Amino acid sequence: MNIHEYQAKELLATFGVPVPRGVAAMSVEEAVAAVDSLPGPLYVVKAQIHAGGRGKGKFKELPPEAKGGVRLARSREEVRAAAADMLGNTLVTIQTGAHGKQVNRLYVTDGVDIAQEYYLALLVDRGSGRIAMVVSTEGGMDIETVAHDTPEKIVTLAIDPATGFMPHHGRAVASALKLTGDLAKQAGTVASKLYDAFVGTDASQIEINPLAVTEGGELLVLDAKVGFDSNALYRHPDLMELRDLTEEDPAEVEASKYDLAFIKLDGNIGCLVNGAGLAMATMDIIALNGAEPANFLDVGGGASKEKVTAAFKLILADPAVKGILVNIFGGIMRCDIIAEGIIAAAKEVNLGVPLVVRLEGTNVELGKQILADSGLPIVSANDLGDAAAKIVAEVKKAA
Repeated sequence: MNIHEYQAKELLATFGVPVPRGVAAMSVEEAVAAVDSLPGPLYVVKAQIHAGGRGKGKFKELPPEAKGGVRLARSREEVRAAAADMLGNTLVTIQTGAHGKQVNRLYVTDGVDIAQEYYLALLVDRGSGRIAMVVSTEGGMDIETVAHDTPEKIVTLAIDPATGFMPHHGRAVASALKLTGDLAKQAGTVASKLYDAFVGTDASQIEINPLAVTEGGELLVLDAKVGFDSNALYRHPDLMELRDLTEEDPAEVEASKYDLAFIKLDGNIGCLVNGAGLAMATMDIIALNGAEPANFLDVGGGASKEKVTAAFKLILADPAVKGILVNIFGGIMRCDIIAEGIIAAAKEVNLGVPLVVRLEGTNVELGKQILADSGLPIVSANDLGDAAAKIVAEVKKAA
């Protein structure tokens, strides 16, 4: 789960991380009113969407020469103009795709005189089983560009969870940023507090870009991108309240209600599979047969009839879907239960596209018999290769 920049900064501030003063705004008037609570005379008006590249982005509804989603303002009138341009309009950035995202929230912050910008991020390094702190002197830039053009300017530090953040980690961060004296001490403190925030919230990512040194010699977090491990959110009901459903795909939101792992893709063959690895293999073999999957959908190991029905509805809600491939290995899950769910779902949603089903595992023969006796035009497959070939052929035949 991701949160907005203003939420991330408010959260990090509770851990003692230094951030500039700022006010969230849901309307033009709220944005203008924010000026009264900030010292000024420089303000920054930021569009709040779950995507990077806002400053270089373009609004669909505004002329091409219009400024992007991060603007400087020096008066109430300029704040008002920036807010009016952004709210309700669609911002297209390098991370949103061509469709963009509608801006429904703003963040008005105190302007800062920047002397130097740095990059600092915390991630989970699954290879080592440790938290990785990624540091670079090239702040304010896309880290992907830095990694491609000057990888030597990126330093990665691994922190053993058994010991946690130690003083030598702070010194290593300061050294990587080429900071000395008081700024080196500030860097160590900021890195330590960010680590506390990462562990304390079960975060999956905390990205600070830029981490800035002000003209007054203060280290401040000017932008923050924070995401959390969804599997740990049950431990953080307060964080769940920060979720903005308008930033998420409606189908994925609906899938989460049924504990379905669902991601919409760009193809035309819907996939209903149990197990993430099997789902990936299913998508790969569809591609090998010359077609593209319309989604990743893992119903899990213990899917009920209701869950399967919900999965079918999600798949068929996508008008691009021209066929469905069901690939089930019944280990924990029984094939007869899946077969009953498939039939119930096909009848309830008035299935109008080809359906190929491959079942294997517990009660497989009973499951196949249930499908055969259903009277529905369901194509049975013997193995994964057979299933992929059949659904691609059925879709082409129906086209």
